[in-house]
Amino acid sequence: MALNTSAEAPLPVGEVSRLIGGWIDRLGAVWVEGQITQLSRRPGAGVVFLTLRDPSHDISVSVTCFRSVFDAVADVVSEGARVVVLAKPEWYAPRGQLSLRATEIKPVGVGELLARIEQLKKSLAGEGLFARERKKRLPFLPQLIGLVTGRASAAERDVLENARHRWPAVRFEVRNVAVQGVHAVPQVVQAVKELDELDAVDVIIVARGGGSVEDLLPFSDEQLIRAVSACRTPVVSAIGHEPDSPLLDLVADLRASTPTDAAKKVVPDVGEELDRVQLMRDRARRAVDILLDREERGLAVAMSRPSMEHPHRMVDEREQQVDQLLERGRRTLGHLLDRADSELIHTLARVVALSPAATLQRGYAVLQRGDGSVVRTAAEVEPGEALRARVADGEFTVARTDGGTSGTGASAGTDTGADTGTGTGAGTGTGTGTGTGTNEDAGTGTNEEENGS
Repeated sequence: MALNTSAEAPLPVGEVSRLIGGWIDRLGAVWVEGQITQLSRRPGAGVVFLTLRDPSHDISVSVTCFRSVFDAVADVVSEGARVVVLAKPEWYAPRGQLSLRATEIKPVGVGELLARIEQLKKSLAGEGLFARERKKRLPFLPQLIGLVTGRASAAERDVLENARHRWPAVRFEVRNVAVQGVHAVPQVVQAVKELDELDAVDVIIVARGGGSVEDLLPFSDEQLIRAVSACRTPVVSAIGHEPDSPLLDLVADLRASTPTDAAKKVVPDVGEELDRVQLMRDRARRAVDILLDREERGLAVAMSRPSMEHPHRMVDEREQQVDQLLERGRRTLGHLLDRADSELIHTLARVVALSPAATLQRGYAVLQRGDGSVVRTAAEVEPGEALRARVADGEFTVARTDGGTSGTGASAGTDTGADTGTGTGAGTGTGTGTGTGTNEDAGTGTNEEENGS
């Protein structure tokens, strides 16, 4: 039913409380399940006050009942017990408080509790929270261990003493919590989250000694199971001795049967590790000894070979071979040099014999015009043309004085120049040199060259 209200026409608190009470009064009785967190039975009072809590959602509600109703189950119900009550919601208007008035109380049996845990187990397993591939590997030697356990409990003592006995340098970050009852779940969840946020913590141990199924119920709580599953730090479960393991054992990365077993599984034993190191050293030493012995035997076999009886003999033989090769090389090089020298002398003789200077030494002359061109035939020379004649010891000027191709003259013909060919003097006549004396090569008659006439 909607209420017509506004800022100008609000409802008084009493009216709102009265309306809520009316709505609640119209509700019938309901069955409610919860855990008893507080129980008050005053002597002589006819009413018992309880507080029921839902551990999964951390919600509580007050419950009242007649003493006769509670006395019917007083022997099996106490604080921490899980019960179902048949109760009618009531609204106490003066304080605006909701409560339940119970007319029947029933304890939740162990079988029913285990059935509910099994149902939750199947549900969480279907989500993959217990899968093996989700398990995280524990470090070989944790430097700092987070411990969640009861204050001054036997579990705390067992973990600390055994771990430090095995590895004295190990350190702990301890969170003391309630390990049973209504406050266990929120405190354990908070402690696990705090330790998981510390980067220095290498592994977290959740430890508790043995107890009944009811005592261990917090460690099968869905809220705790999901919190452990979300941890990035490896978690070890060390909860009691019960054959029916809590769900924490399944979601943890490692399960230990007892707190002492957890210390042994998390922390290596320094004595055992030293023994293992010594064993590895002995094994390595034996391997080296075997290797050395094998090499010594191989060396002995090699030394026993005939070639090793006189090792210098091989060197001497190789030295003789080297000397022989050196001597052969010297002889071969000498022959090559002698032949090259002979060929060089012969080539030089040919060069000298074929050079223009040698030709001039034999009495030939080279006639050149004023521009330096060589006269090769008589027809090339005009009458009266002055020419330069070069002989072996110098040069002089001559001129053609005849008018034809015959007569007496000083022109002795032309040489082919620097080449090896020769020419023929074509005419005769009288020639005069520019120097002193008479050109002895002119004369009368024909000047015959060595290779022509």
